[in-house]
Amino acid sequence: MRLIPLTDHDCGTNSCPQVYASDHGTIVVQGTLVTDDTVQPAPGEVLVEIPAEIFRAAAAAVSDRPA
Repeated sequence: MRLIPLTDHDCGTNSCPQVYASDHGTIVVQGTLVTDDTVQPAPGEVLVEIPAEIFRAAAAAVSDRPA
């Protein structure tokens, strides 16, 4: 899978929140793992948290990209 960052958020390492477009036509989110007793992700899924400003920047980037 090839990932393309959707925001210019760069902390200098690969260990910071980011949203990517994949060459599979999907969106991949990198963030901090979170848990919630009321949400049970399916096997193979996890919940991650990212700053709202990164989400907004990624959403704008996706809407600006050709389909």
